[in-house]
Amino acid sequence: MKVAFALFVAFVSAAAPAQAADLRVASRAVAVPAGSSVVAGEAPTRFTLVGVSWRGSGRVVFRTRSLAGRWSEWLRAQPEPGDAPDGPSGVWREGNPWWTGPANGIQYRTFGEVSRIRATFVWSRTPAVPLRRLSYADSPAIIPRRAWAGSDTALRRGKPRYAARLRFAIVHHTAGAGAYSLSESPAIVRAVAAYHVHGNRWDDIGYNFLVDRFGQVFEGRYGGVDRNVIGAHAQGFNAGSVGVALLGTYASTPPSQLARAALAQLLAWRLDVAHVDPLSTFRERSGGNPKYAPGTSVLLRTVAGHRDVYPTSCPGARLYGELPSLAQAVASLGLPKLYEPEVRGAPGGLVRFTARISSSQRWTVTVVDERGGVVATGSGAGTGIDWTWDARAAAFGRYVWTIAAGPTVRPATGTFVGGARGLTLTATAKATTVSPDGDGRADRLVVSYSLGSPAVVTVTVHDAAGAIVATVAVLAKPAGAHVVEWAPDALPDGAYSVVVTAQAGAAVVTASVPLAVNRTLGYLTVSPRAFSPNGDGRADGLSIGYTLAQPADVTVEARRRGAAHLPVFAGSLPAGRHTLAWNGEAAPGVLARDGAYSLVVRAVNVAGVVTHGASVTLDTVAPRLKIAGRSPLRVRVSEPGVLRLTVNGRPVRIVVARAGVVRVTRAGASITAVAEDRAGNRSAPLRLR
Repeated sequence: MKVAFALFVAFVSAAAPAQAADLRVASRAVAVPAGSSVVAGEAPTRFTLVGVSWRGSGRVVFRTRSLAGRWSEWLRAQPEPGDAPDGPSGVWREGNPWWTGPANGIQYRTFGEVSRIRATFVWSRTPAVPLRRLSYADSPAIIPRRAWAGSDTALRRGKPRYAARLRFAIVHHTAGAGAYSLSESPAIVRAVAAYHVHGNRWDDIGYNFLVDRFGQVFEGRYGGVDRNVIGAHAQGFNAGSVGVALLGTYASTPPSQLARAALAQLLAWRLDVAHVDPLSTFRERSGGNPKYAPGTSVLLRTVAGHRDVYPTSCPGARLYGELPSLAQAVASLGLPKLYEPEVRGAPGGLVRFTARISSSQRWTVTVVDERGGVVATGSGAGTGIDWTWDARAAAFGRYVWTIAAGPTVRPATGTFVGGARGLTLTATAKATTVSPDGDGRADRLVVSYSLGSPAVVTVTVHDAAGAIVATVAVLAKPAGAHVVEWAPDALPDGAYSVVVTAQAGAAVVTASVPLAVNRTLGYLTVSPRAFSPNGDGRADGLSIGYTLAQPADVTVEARRRGAAHLPVFAGSLPAGRHTLAWNGEAAPGVLARDGAYSLVVRAVNVAGVVTHGASVTLDTVAPRLKIAGRSPLRVRVSEPGVLRLTVNGRPVRIVVARAGVVRVTRAGASITAVAEDRAGNRSAPLRLR
């Protein structure tokens, strides 16, 4: 095993963190030298929280030095993996934030293959203003974001995303020092948020709520405590879950009674808002992570631990062992409750309302129209609700429904749109610019429209003066969503509008969408689609080709979700075929981060703007090989590509469609295996004798 040492006690400012007297963020990337080495220095500033990330297949431990000069125990840099947004992980192995208290030094040790270390340091102190606590319709007292975050702009990026429904809760611990004071809790929460945003480059703090050992409940991710905000706390299972983290480590230490009570009260309220039974189980499909492949159906408890959905020990053995009793406590609070409200159907047909109540109650179902008038009602008594509204004669419109079971039960409510009478029409275009040059990109117009009732639909194209230049379709269509496609091959370049007209008897409605026909840019090619700009002579760059039908100002950018656009080319070009190369640099001498990119080519001239794009992957990390079994021989490959074997001097080539175990059917006394990924990166040879 290779073990390397590095000592680092220096700060460099992060790209754009909050810098205030009580909150500072700084980071530093360190190259790990070959063999064992020590690099010493003195820190110019202090920190109270640190997270350590690294590149490579190995692992990293670290320890910190307090202001009094005492070194902590060695800590794993990634004690609880899996706190992450949904989607693929990057090449950096993101470490978790660790509350250290005031410190000014750090020391690393690496095991195995580690090429670089990146540490993010946060100095976070208790805000000077007193903390406010708010309650939201039977919720526990919650400390809102503004109380611990102050000005919110530096601690989140972008807008929150919401799930259609909340189905379960995932309990975490933050895996940091547990001996913090009451006054330090808001500073810890703010430090974790600063690390998630500026260290991991997430949109916001990963957790929806945080609870300290004194029973204080903190609002976490922005977007509304009673709304289904999608967090970044359980990769593959963020949508539809609420993530609650207890500050501290609970592997061998039990949570305090105050923390238990606050956690139970918080979950009782939040699951009641979603009308979810805390003692129920259900199946959820994974969005993809190292434990469950995308699409895997997983049986879960409504009150689950992080380890239930990810290969981690979180929320610690002691806290995880208490989850069944926690669920019982949650279920016993705030009774009676309404569970699992569901509505099947819509106005214009039969609408069935079902739900379940924790104890026998009198219940009612009420439907009101847009003016607030009651159009339907049903009632009964018991623990089960099952009532059907015959809405076949209901007028088309928007309705609000409510399922209620008395003044002590939180009602369920929702909206739907439908109806048998009236005529409505909406229309949208998949792309408002069409380039019908036969290159297979944006060659066809695609218009989606929706009817509120059956109608005869006419789709026409009008020029800038309003004259009809083409009739696309005349069709009789039922109520619902429809799509029409058309290739505007005969139309010259210019501005147009697509008009959709629906007629039912005497009623006529229209909708229009803009259309631009622009053949300036076409025949975009990008090769290869995966590249590795590491200077090894294999797929070190991309070749980008495109054709201009007329002169234009052209820009080419590499775009990655959640990151700034990287300029590749900008200039004025004549008509004709053009090619250029991209070597993967984000700036001169600075390589872009590994990941999936969209190469976007944009051409602007008197004809307007036309844009084409292609997906590419930048990958500088070599695949890894490991023996998974010897009889028969099985080799584990870390990513798709090609497995090249030399068996007793003879070459064997195996295509690997996805990461996993490959069975080698050829036997031999001497076998050498090398994996090559789609970007041309090659693994270290694996020799078997």
